[in-house]
Amino acid sequence: MLNKNQTAVTEFLLLGFQRLGSFKVVFLLLIFIVYVMTITLNTIIIILVSTRQQLHLPMYFFLKQLSSVEIILVTIIVPNMLHVIWLEGALISVKGCITQSYLFVAVGSTECFLLTVMSYDRYVAICNPLLYHSIMDLKLQYHLVICCWMLGFLLTMITLILMCNLQFCEHTVIDHFFCDLPPILELSCSNNFGFQMEIVVLSIPLIIVPFSLITISYICIFITIFGISTAIKRKKAFSTCSSHLSVVCIFFGTLIATYLVPSKGQALTVNKVIALTYTMITPLFNPIIYSLRNQEMRIVMGKTFRCRRK
Repeated sequence: MLNKNQTAVTEFLLLGFQRLGSFKVVFLLLIFIVYVMTITLNTIIIILVSTRQQLHLPMYFFLKQLSSVEIILVTIIVPNMLHVIWLEGALISVKGCITQSYLFVAVGSTECFLLTVMSYDRYVAICNPLLYHSIMDLKLQYHLVICCWMLGFLLTMITLILMCNLQFCEHTVIDHFFCDLPPILELSCSNNFGFQMEIVVLSIPLIIVPFSLITISYICIFITIFGISTAIKRKKAFSTCSSHLSVVCIFFGTLIATYLVPSKGQALTVNKVIALTYTMITPLFNPIIYSLRNQEMRIVMGKTFRCRRK
């Protein structure tokens, strides 16, 4: 409860990146270029997968969903981030801050589940190739994707409800470029023990379980690959999952470093750099990795651009 001499906070001040000086314009331009490239590359993947018959496979169906998630994720963060950096600090309403935090967590959770589904797809393709098309039919693909989106938004609804019940009394400055969950909790004058326990419990289905399932899938995949008789076939089998494995390592590496490893004692600048990695660099690298390391995607993109030139 608020004391009589306290007033409820209605706005936060996002500091962004301070003391950029003459580098501010260059930094803004870099962020804007990365944002445009991320939207463009992920949109290209969505268009190619939707229009090219040879890409109408389960793996690319899930990749199209992943690209959609990346577009939404960067759009939640970057436009307001550019505003904050340009003004060297900008106000955001408490409701707006909570909304941004919830959407970011929900969409990020959806990406966790999608990456898990994609690992299952690779497991079936490599470990049960003869049954692949019968197992991963269109009906199952749609069911898996719908479950990913529903679980991502429904499970994190608990976080939204708890955030809406937080009280903010004195401190209103968030030394970050977006409304991430840990900085919001640090500003609250409520008893956050229950909320912190909820985050720990919620990290089990949102991070630990997906990461464990992906790990188990790849253990089975590697066992199957190492059992293949010829080196050429082993290389071909590994190439079908190497792109996904690279994305998983980048995504879960930064996620675990941010939310499961204690951040107390770390410099604020370090936390912001890590946050930049999973909010901007990862969404940009994902389409690049899938485009450069996937032979079918390279062939389709090459044919498409050659046709455009003609």
